[in-house]
Amino acid sequence: MRNSYLGELSAEFAGTMILILFGTGVVAQVVTASSDSPLGDHDSIAWAWGIGVTLGVYVAGRISGAHLNPAVTVALAAYQGFPWRKVVPYALAQTAGAFVAALIVRATYSDLIAKVDPNHTIATQGIFSTLPGNGGEGVSIPTAFLDQVVGTAILVFVIFALTNARNNPPLANLAPVCVGLLVVAIGMAWGANAGYAINPARDFGPRLASFITGYSTAWSDQNGTLYFWLPIVAPIIGALVGGAFFKILIERYLTQEEEFAPQPVGREPAPEKQS
Repeated sequence: MRNSYLGELSAEFAGTMILILFGTGVVAQVVTASSDSPLGDHDSIAWAWGIGVTLGVYVAGRISGAHLNPAVTVALAAYQGFPWRKVVPYALAQTAGAFVAALIVRATYSDLIAKVDPNHTIATQGIFSTLPGNGGEGVSIPTAFLDQVVGTAILVFVIFALTNARNNPPLANLAPVCVGLLVVAIGMAWGANAGYAINPARDFGPRLASFITGYSTAWSDQNGTLYFWLPIVAPIIGALVGGAFFKILIERYLTQEEEFAPQPVGREPAPEKQS
């Protein structure tokens, strides 16, 4: 028997790595571009993050279910029967994938980052990790916390709707595309207050990568307040809230039909066949 559990962790690592390569890559391109020749804006950032999610889900979906997000993994364990014993290993694999991807982006964009921000300050820290108000003023920590709870609740609520076989889900393996569009929409509607991390691995992995490569302020926000914990705690709470609302408002009213449709996001993967 092949080690299917190791395969699941490998898939979560690879899928999250693909997601972060596109996500942090597009932010690096926008932030380091010259004002005379801009290479993107907020919309390109939102689209690249969403496309990164789609591609990451296609990479990992068959093997691991493509959670790519510890908050999603926790919600699936709490409400959809995913084994609790796998939650921490999945989260570690996802965070490791995000960390490696951020290191790749950091190395590839090192010259341009050094050109626009030679001291590696808060000016380019947002390439790797989120900040309240995207590094600007006027957004408090409580508001940023609420924003992350709301954004992640929306994410998990809709993911549950898209992957429930009794809820007329997308067919022809289009669920990853729909999940990607969901992330685009969240970025366009909920990106102002806290940069829509909505994923502890997406924020912590790149934040750690930036810290060990010269960003001494990586753990704090632009005001010097310790901030790294917020994109970890708030998304997990939001995921539990979103999952609960789906259970209460939708799932209990669905007809009890056999769940036969493939589930590319969030289900326990099928056992591996003998080689």
